[in-house]
Amino acid sequence: MPTVLIHARQALTPTSEISDAGILIRDDVIEAIGPRSGMSLPAGGAEIAAREKTAIPGFIDIHIHGAGGRDVMEGSGAALEMVTRKVAEFGTTSLLATTVTANPDDTCRAAAGISLYITQQHAAKESRAEVLGIHFEGPFISKVRRGVHPVEWIQSPSEELLKRFLQAAEGNARLITIAPEVLGAAPCMEAARKVAIAHGARSATHTYNAMRPFTHRDPGVVGAVLTSAEINAELIADGVHVEEGAIKLLLKAKGHERVILVSDGLSATGMPDGKYLLGGFEVIVTNGVCRNAAGILAGSTLTLDRALRNIVNLGVPLADAVRMLTLNPASLLGIEFKKGSLRTGADADVLLLDQDLCVTDIWTRGRPVH
Repeated sequence: MPTVLIHARQALTPTSEISDAGILIRDDVIEAIGPRSGMSLPAGGAEIAAREKTAIPGFIDIHIHGAGGRDVMEGSGAALEMVTRKVAEFGTTSLLATTVTANPDDTCRAAAGISLYITQQHAAKESRAEVLGIHFEGPFISKVRRGVHPVEWIQSPSEELLKRFLQAAEGNARLITIAPEVLGAAPCMEAARKVAIAHGARSATHTYNAMRPFTHRDPGVVGAVLTSAEINAELIADGVHVEEGAIKLLLKAKGHERVILVSDGLSATGMPDGKYLLGGFEVIVTNGVCRNAAGILAGSTLTLDRALRNIVNLGVPLADAVRMLTLNPASLLGIEFKKGSLRTGADADVLLLDQDLCVTDIWTRGRPVH
C-alpha cells in the first residue's frame, strides 16, 4: 500500500482537536499525527488534500446482524464479505458480528463460520470492515421482553450451552447478551467473566428497548443502567427506537464516556424497502423501518454515519458524538490503543467528514474504500 499523508482541517484524537492536521498512514497503521506544518511527505507518498474536512476514527459497531441483503447468521464467507463491504461504505471500519436467538445448532454453525472468516479476512487485502469478534444476542433473554426473538428458542441461561457457543466461537466471543432478571443469569455471567467475555456485566444491550419501562417504584434494568457508573449503555439513535427525551436523559445520566451508539442493523441495511430475513424469520421494511408481521420493531436499517448526525442534531458536541462511535466501543472491548482513536501506532481506520457531517473518504487499515 502506498504511504498516504492526509491534510485535514482538523483531526479529533482521544484527548484533543488538532487544527490544520496531518495524518501519516504507512501500511496499515498511523505512523504519525500532528500539525501538518511539522510533517513532511515521505518519498513516493501521496498527499490527500482535505483542508475543508474533519478527520475522525472509523466507526465501531458492536451490535449488527447484517447488511447488503445478507445476515451474519448465514455464517458464510460470502455473507460476511457483503456485510463488511456494505457497512464500510458508511464509515463502519470494525464490528462485532451479532447473532440472534435461534436453534442452538444454527447459532453454533454461524459462530464457527464467523470464526473461520475472522482468521481469513485479511488475506484478501480488500477494503472492508474488520470483524473483531462475535456478539451473542440470545438465547439467554427474557421471554416477556423478547422483541422479535422467536420464543421457542429462548432459553434460561445455561453454563453448558454457553460452553457450546464459546467452543464454536474459538476464542472470538466478545459480548454475550444475558437478561439479568431471568433464572440462572448470575452463574452464567460469572462463567462468561472467567473467560474474559467483556470482563463481566459491562454493557446494556440497546438501552430502553426490550426492557420493562422505568417507573418510580420499579426502576428495573433501565434504572440500574442510568445509575451505574460502570455500565456502558448501547443506544440505537435512529429516531424510531428511542424518543428524543429519553435519549437526552440517558446522555445526561451516563455522560458521553459511557454511551455506545450501535446500529442493530439487519440484512436490509443499505437496501431498499421490502422483505428480509433476520436470522431465520422474515421482517418487513417500510420507509426504512423494520418490523415483523405483528408490527414489532425488528432491528433497524440505521448506519452509523446517520447515528452521528442524529446525535449531533440533538445538541451533542461533535467530539463527544464521535467518541460514542469509536473510543467507547473500543474501550469496552479493551482495544482502545489499536482501534477507535487517531493516535500513533493505531490501526489506520480513518474517516473524513464534510461540513454536513457526511462521510466522504474512508480508510480501513490503510486501504481506501471506494
